[in-house]
Amino acid sequence: MDAFPPIVRRQREGGLVKFAQRLADGAVIESVIVPMREKEAGKARTTLCLSTQAGCRMGCVFCATGRMGLFRNLTPEEICGQIAAAESLGSRPENLVFMGMGEPLDNFENLVAAIRRLIESRPVRGERPLAYSTRQMIVSTCGLVPGIARLAAAGWKRLVLAVSLNAPNDEIRSRLMPVNRKHPMAELRQALLDYPLRGRVFMAEYVLFRGVNDRREHAAELAEWLRPFRACVNLISYNPAPGPAGRAAAEVLESPTAAEVERFRRWLRAEGQYARRREAKGRRIRAACGQLAGPAGPTAGS
Repeated sequence: MDAFPPIVRRQREGGLVKFAQRLADGAVIESVIVPMREKEAGKARTTLCLSTQAGCRMGCVFCATGRMGLFRNLTPEEICGQIAAAESLGSRPENLVFMGMGEPLDNFENLVAAIRRLIESRPVRGERPLAYSTRQMIVSTCGLVPGIARLAAAGWKRLVLAVSLNAPNDEIRSRLMPVNRKHPMAELRQALLDYPLRGRVFMAEYVLFRGVNDRREHAAELAEWLRPFRACVNLISYNPAPGPAGRAAAEVLESPTAAEVERFRRWLRAEGQYARRREAKGRRIRAACGQLAGPAGPTAGS
């Protein structure tokens, strides 16, 4: 594999590792190596959270990356280079999740080129190929409907799709996620119905904010929206990550307690919707969901 951009910063919290790479033009991106529970006796597994853009233009009010704005798209080589960087730190990721900095479907051509490189790679000059399958990958989107349709046309039926929902209705979702004003929830649901989901299964990411999207009626609305699917709802407690551009928004959003997250999970289960609480990892080093915010643009001295 080609040489990867240099690692300029790394931080650890338990077994989790966040690292930053400086690209050729000075842009800095962050990636996260996440240890997973052992699937088999004596075998630990790791997941790599990959970035696809330096920054992001989606503008979700709760996301530190979204508040940065978009500096630029990453090339296929820069996307794949995060795997080589992780390996240099002693980790061979078993699973890849395109959930780091950026909206993957907003960099569609380079995302697809990177995936093809990962699944079609062969040894070069005696080096080990990347050799991943689409079963080992998750692509996360905030709900970019045209990108979902284009990804469906790629024909990767084993590729897992994750959708960041975060709200049970358009009124709340449009406040939290500007993309919903262009692609409301009915349009998003139709795009998912048209997508070749294996068994109509996808991952629904739902960040909980106290007093915003965590009431009993919200659980009922969410379950009804998901009724046509066999979705797994991942409940995520809001990870505060204030930044200069979004300081006011960050201050009005509050994290629920563990008991409140569990209560919402029980409400969903009562509605017949499977849900699980996703454990927060990396909060202290700002490596948790929505917290990646390295200086995306050229940095001083770069």
